[in-house]
This record gives sequence, C-alpha cells and structure tokens, in this order.
Amino acid sequence: MFRPRIALPEIDQDVRNYTRAIYAAGMEPIVISVESDQLQNGWQQEYLDHAQYQIDRYDGLILPGGCDINPKRYGQKDEGQCLSVMDAMDELQLCILDDFVRGGKPVLGICRGHQLINVYFGGTLIQHLPTSFRHFRELDSPTDKQHWGRNREGSWLESIYGQTFSHNSSHHQAVEQLGKGLSADSWCPEDGVVEAMHHESLPIYSVQWHPERMCLSHARDDTVNGLPLLQFFCRQCGGDPQSYDELMRSWIMDGRMGI
Repeated sequence: MFRPRIALPEIDQDVRNYTRAIYAAGMEPIVISVESDQLQNGWQQEYLDHAQYQIDRYDGLILPGGCDINPKRYGQKDEGQCLSVMDAMDELQLCILDDFVRGGKPVLGICRGHQLINVYFGGTLIQHLPTSFRHFRELDSPTDKQHWGRNREGSWLESIYGQTFSHNSSHHQAVEQLGKGLSADSWCPEDGVVEAMHHESLPIYSVQWHPERMCLSHARDDTVNGLPLLQFFCRQCGGDPQSYDELMRSWIMDGRMGI
C-alpha cells in the first residue's frame, strides 16, 4: 500500500498522538523537528534557501496544534491575553506552509494549524474568545471540552460526518476575519465560532478541533471518531487507506488495538 509522506513541523513538542493517528490513517509521518536551543539568528532564512529541495520529499503537510500565534503576524498588538507565543514556531511553520501552497500540495491544519492557515492568507484571529469557557480545556483537566458542530451543506466535512456532529475542543482563540480564498465549512452553533475551513482553489483544509485525540486509544464515547477525517486527507495526498472497520478488524487480528 502506498503511504503518502506527510511533513509534521514542530519545535519542542510531543507529537506522538499525531504520528500514531497519521500512520493509522494510511500515511507516513515525517517529523520536521527542531529544538529551540538549536535555533540561531538566520536559521529560518537558511531553511527557506533549501525548502524547495526539501518539499520534494513530501506528499502533504499537517500543521499540528500548539501555542498561540504572535498577534503581530495578523497586524494586531498583543492584548495580553495570549497564553504563550513562540516566534520561531510561527516562522518555521509559515515557511513550510508557504512552500506547500506554492507547490500546490495538500495541507491539513489542526487547531493552531487551522488558525495559522487563516493568518497566512491574510485573515485575523480573536485573541481571546468571550465564550472560551465553551471551547477551552482547563489546564488542570485531563480531557478536552466537547461540543456540537454544524457543517455547511455540501462541504467536505459534511461528507465525512453529516450535517451535525460532536467533537472535542481545546482552544481559547478563533478565526475572526477569513483569509483570502478561504471558506468556512463548520461552526459552533452556540456562538458561531468557525470550526473548519477549506481553500476555494487549493487542496487546503483545516479544523479547529483535534481528530488525533478522538481516535485509537483516545477514542471518546461523546464524540465522533477522528480517524475518518485523517483518512480523507490521506486520499487528498494520493493514498488509499483502509476503511475504519477494515482497520479495526486487521488490528484485532494482530493485537494492535492499543496503539
């Protein structure tokens, strides 16, 4: 089975939840890992100088969750409500995203990645949601929040989960003004927060929630399974993943249900 090679850029993050879910969905995760204490002035430009060569290794890009994006990236002053920012992370992921956009290759943004895609295309963010109590997991809580999503009729997300579905939530910021070329595909019914988007002419998709924390050993009884979304992205990258039922049957046979 052909496994699309997926770039997963991070700095000082534990991305094992992502790599396990990406692999289970039929893809090969390739972590682009940089340690913050290794970053030096000019490193980002050095990356840019070699990025076109590097992108040829990959079939798609997944932008994972993480810290807040520096408000200066979308033309705002920090209002003091960002929990944490990392300029090096912004630079690394925006550089890589730019390569994939220019190359016309598939991209999936998850949580922070959803917001980063919006910023890249000129959109803005709400620095702190008035309704963050509905979306943000308390720091001392072991599990994400949960709420319903309403999908746009005919959208890529409706084709996976139907018109309404339940998903997890762990964010205090959100998309405000949509970036150029982006369309909203899902909203939180209670407050209208944009929960998913796609680009109108490029193979770019994003969700505000965490599919990797709704599947495999992290599957929840109160949400849909996140794996079909990642399998959808696998297909956009040229892969042909097993159906969820086939995957579960094969894992039962070889004892990998605890992955």
